[in-house]
Amino acid sequence: MSYSYHSFHIPVMGLAFTVDTPVKVAPYGIASVISIVEDSLLERMREYYYNQLNELYIPIPPIDLDHRAKRITDYLNLVNRIVQDKFTQLKEKAFETGQEIVKYFEMLSEDNKLKQLYNTMLEITDTDLKEKLQQQLREAIKPGSIDVNIMTKIDNNKYDKQGNIIENGSDAITAIRGYVESNLTNSSVVFSAGMNPRLYNYLENFEQFRKESNGSFEKRIIIKVSDFRSAFIQGKYLAKKGLWVSEFRVESGLNCGGHAFATDGFLLGPILEEFKNKKNEMCNELYALYTKALHEKNIPLPTSIPTTRITVQGGIGTAEEDTYLRTYYQVDGTGWGSPFLLVPEATTVDDITLERLCAAGEDDIILSKNSPLGVRFNYLKGNSGEDEKNERILFGNAGSPCPEKLLESNTEFTEKPICTASTKYQKLKIEQIENSNLSSEEMQRQKNLVLTKECLCLGLSNAATSCNITKPILKSAKGVTICPGPNIAYFSQVVSLKTMVNHIYGKTNILKKGYRPNMFQKEIELYVAYFKEQVEENAIIADAKRTKYLQAFYNTMLSGINYYKELIKNNLFIKDSTFKDNLHKFENELHTIAKQFLVAELC
Repeated sequence: MSYSYHSFHIPVMGLAFTVDTPVKVAPYGIASVISIVEDSLLERMREYYYNQLNELYIPIPPIDLDHRAKRITDYLNLVNRIVQDKFTQLKEKAFETGQEIVKYFEMLSEDNKLKQLYNTMLEITDTDLKEKLQQQLREAIKPGSIDVNIMTKIDNNKYDKQGNIIENGSDAITAIRGYVESNLTNSSVVFSAGMNPRLYNYLENFEQFRKESNGSFEKRIIIKVSDFRSAFIQGKYLAKKGLWVSEFRVESGLNCGGHAFATDGFLLGPILEEFKNKKNEMCNELYALYTKALHEKNIPLPTSIPTTRITVQGGIGTAEEDTYLRTYYQVDGTGWGSPFLLVPEATTVDDITLERLCAAGEDDIILSKNSPLGVRFNYLKGNSGEDEKNERILFGNAGSPCPEKLLESNTEFTEKPICTASTKYQKLKIEQIENSNLSSEEMQRQKNLVLTKECLCLGLSNAATSCNITKPILKSAKGVTICPGPNIAYFSQVVSLKTMVNHIYGKTNILKKGYRPNMFQKEIELYVAYFKEQVEENAIIADAKRTKYLQAFYNTMLSGINYYKELIKNNLFIKDSTFKDNLHKFENELHTIAKQFLVAELC
């Protein structure tokens, strides 16, 4: 089943960058995703939009029982109401140049049946027939879905005044409760960053994930995955609880924005090939588990296997790539993230950061170690958040005050977890390093690893503050951290929503001039660099288990490169005259890295 007239969606980006994207794009039928883990930001967005509507804003303070869930619920209800009102107004507009309803249809792809009906209507001269078709078009359109994202790793326990853990009070669980209690329908929750058994077990309590509306679930489950195995494992876990995964959102391990969960050398092409070949088998097995669970719960069984979509995102930059993914790999849709950071009509990015994004080249996007979660993080160098962090270090005030506490996970020095980007942790860790018997070189290396950690709760929220939408969460920390994928290096201009959509559908080209490697080649390049880094680190601290991992990584990479060679040989690949030569180059680089660092087993 299609949930949208568009073949693409806008994935979640940071905390603030897509916090109100549905308000901007859903009336035009475009699906997008809001992060709902940062309730302080959502509370400020509630205030902003109630004021925009000239309605009374009633704060939901932290002292309120279940305040996080209440804030999330009310913000989602507010966004939904604004979208529905805008969409209703759009439907009532005349089919005249410049009207919003015309913009809706003009942004559809040319192969869309509704667009074709619209074009037919434009050519008709008979007034009565023209009006009849216009009414038919009005009745057919629908808004884009308002989806939410929960990063499963952000799931700290919360404590009462007596220090006891609050039951079902963790970050991720309260977020899901806030979403479920909202009035969103034809909507999805996207789980990212891996399986969280506690959260998945909690989903079983809500019938909203089993209710059907117009042939689809009222609230759907989407899981972001990096490979087929992960999808199958998580799908089975949920199916056994009577919960169906409506979409597996496949993301490149490294050629993506935000946190980058590198695979063990598995490349996107082979991963999508496996999904294409095994999807039906997977769905049949999941359905058997699903219906068994429903039967045991005395819940009526569906008459047919529910829809499971496979979509892909991470580094897509041209209409040719988008089309190839949807035709050869038969995916049901694509995600376009980082390019939309240059579309003020779609995302919330401050002017200073916009300028830096437009000027960014390949070397400005790095796979950093800045995230307190200990997960690699694609990152724009020289953003204002980094400037602010370096200034604090310079004046001897390293670390963040940590007001939000969403990324607290370290218990090295404390009984309760603290954040590795916090002032408290960095002070304790640096004291420990300085009191260790280390060489000056190693001591500085370890200090740098500590100091590179950055407060993402504030950094990824502050764009809303910088755009004067909301008040800052912390007045002393206003810097913006932004985490685009490497693909942003090939886009260099701020554009309108319509222009970006036209680029996606091949009606125009907004890539900067010069050579851009195709998305598959870029991913290999990123993985070769990552492999080199891992081998270098292993050479410093030899580890037998790590060496075994590198052996497997190396072999998997070679297998992936051979896969692409076969695609080219059979003329099944997107046009790129240099790709074949570069595959041989990457293969040689892998051999050289292995030999250079004396990992003999790899050769």
